[in-house]
Amino acid sequence: MKKIVILGAGPAGLGSAWRLFELSNFSNNSWELYEAENYAGGLSSSHIDDKGFTWDIGGHVQFSHYGTFDKMMDFLLGEDGWIYHERESWVWICDRFVPYPFQNNIHRLPDEEKWKCLQGLIELYKNKPEKKPSNFEEWILFTLGKGIAELFMFPYNFKVWAYPPSAMQSSWLGERVAVTDLERVTKNIIFNTDDVSWGPNNRFRFPKHGGTGAIWRSLAEKLPGEKLHWNHKVCRIDSEKKKIYFENGNNTDYDILINTIPLDQFINMSDMKQFRDVTKKLTHSATHVVGLGLKGKPSENLQKKCWMYFPESKSPCFRVTVFSHYSPNNSADISKYWSLMGEVSESPVKPVNQEKVVGDVIQGFINTRLIESKDQVYSTWYKKIEYGYPVPCLTRDEAIKILIPELMKHDIYSRGRFGAW
Repeated sequence: MKKIVILGAGPAGLGSAWRLFELSNFSNNSWELYEAENYAGGLSSSHIDDKGFTWDIGGHVQFSHYGTFDKMMDFLLGEDGWIYHERESWVWICDRFVPYPFQNNIHRLPDEEKWKCLQGLIELYKNKPEKKPSNFEEWILFTLGKGIAELFMFPYNFKVWAYPPSAMQSSWLGERVAVTDLERVTKNIIFNTDDVSWGPNNRFRFPKHGGTGAIWRSLAEKLPGEKLHWNHKVCRIDSEKKKIYFENGNNTDYDILINTIPLDQFINMSDMKQFRDVTKKLTHSATHVVGLGLKGKPSENLQKKCWMYFPESKSPCFRVTVFSHYSPNNSADISKYWSLMGEVSESPVKPVNQEKVVGDVIQGFINTRLIESKDQVYSTWYKKIEYGYPVPCLTRDEAIKILIPELMKHDIYSRGRFGAW
């Protein structure tokens, strides 16, 4: 048996550990997992503030196309450990809510903005672009037209990724962005009908208790405790000697290493100095998560909404989740309080004043009519995540094609949101 070491107790690391445990028929096989924090879940962990509100690190929802994954979720929390939701996601724009996907529901816009969006789509049908898009900005223009691009897609995607769409590739899109059908949009305009069923997550589930982190805490508890090593932050990796050194003075050797630490950090901590310049081709954004526990109950306009997008400057958030709607147990006391969670992105080209961000988010909630005044705020929770989202920048694939195979030559498998970028 080879000794397998896993770095990181997020979903990728814990999933790897469980699969190895499963493959050994749940025996005490030769793997070990090391985590820098003293809790499981990584970016999918959940936290309770001092007033008793539960918070995720961003707006996570649970959906899949895979039976094996779904069975695992039922195993971890039980079939009755979930609350199921029909997605209600909206865009706040032009002083109103427009159903998501925005491009299918422009009939809700004021006439002038509605015409600009429709005019852009008509122009696309009259003059279809002959070349393939070379970046995300061109994909938006070639697929959705100038009107939708300028009103929604350009400003919104800059707020999400903290980088302009022109600096991003378009190969990552998949099911993430709805392609607009002129006939469908025109019908919705004429008959004034909403079109909200698009997307892979139009039905999702959420844990009844403990937030998204409950899933990964349960998985960690089902693994042999002696295999999980908490408070072990990596400081150095020797890929030649196959040895890992931790800040607490401990070290371990390995035959095979499964890494979920951000790829650029891993390379910079290793002896593979010749690849440090390659990691500069990888881009990421930071995320500021602000949770507000609020007195009373949400307005009737918000009670069924799941999350909302904010392309305009009236709010610093790119997304706000009605987090108490996901589960009433996310509130300290659902009979007295409810909760909203906002996300703000940051990068060198989109700086954020950390000292002002909570106040700015509260003002943004007032500006967009999510709450009436600061007097409603009962509790605040704030967390900044330096590695929030890997950005699909133009040089991402080039870097990955060099780094991942090179690491595999050294029996290192880098996986997960940031391990594989």
